[in-house]
Amino acid sequence: MTLPISVIILTYNEENNIEDCLNSLTGWIREIFIVDSYSTDRTLQIAEKYTDKIYQHHFENYSRQRNWALETLPIKTDWIMNIDADHRITAELKNKLLGIFSDKIDEEINGYIASRRTIFMGRWIHYGGHYPVYHAFLFRRGFGICENKLYDQHFLVKGRVEKIPCDIIDIISDSITRFTERHNHWASLEASEQLISNTGNRSIVEPRISGHEIEKRRYKREIYYKLPLFARAFLFFIYRYIFKLGFLDGKEGLIFHFLQGFWFRFLIDAKLYEIKKQSIKK
Repeated sequence: MTLPISVIILTYNEENNIEDCLNSLTGWIREIFIVDSYSTDRTLQIAEKYTDKIYQHHFENYSRQRNWALETLPIKTDWIMNIDADHRITAELKNKLLGIFSDKIDEEINGYIASRRTIFMGRWIHYGGHYPVYHAFLFRRGFGICENKLYDQHFLVKGRVEKIPCDIIDIISDSITRFTERHNHWASLEASEQLISNTGNRSIVEPRISGHEIEKRRYKREIYYKLPLFARAFLFFIYRYIFKLGFLDGKEGLIFHFLQGFWFRFLIDAKLYEIKKQSIKK
């Protein structure tokens, strides 16, 4: 059975990831679109074995790239799935979707969310509040956009969203070096994001304590940023590693929770401090 779904995958030098991603989609997805940011490795050569729907577009940020794809690609199906090159659709999620689409979907349902299963240094990061973490990944064409943020973007879906209790595997990084390089870049984006007002016409996920899982997480994020600079990074790591049992994730978990749950958060605060200090001098 081929589902009436078009998948959009963003790529840039993903030769180590793209084949496993595409293998998890082949045979049951109607269309696969690759939106590449001018890769210089074998990414496109590998992708060409699975799809001829390959497009290239200059990358500004994830939000603009995803929305460009939604607005520009000649998508013919009623449903759109957005995943990354380092994601893999699990057999459980595939079978669940096959079951959902075998019947008529309620017209009020416009999107689905599923959790990502983070794999770091070959280990599933199961604790520390890092699982389950839900993301909107599938929605009706015309009912979803990527929120206008520099970092930590989610898809906004108009209408009812249903939760699927299955996972998307997320291979975080192929090395500590790449992990820290990427997070250093993301820390700069997040610091800049925190200095931008969330009022006005910006399309973002609204923080709601009584909303769906993504809105609840955004609400907790808002609370976090109201805590004192620098101290919040220490508090967050203690909360994740001790109270949310992150220590049960072993040595790989210690590395992940320290880097992602403390170092990354502290680095964001340091960059915020630097920006504010430089603005005072001016």
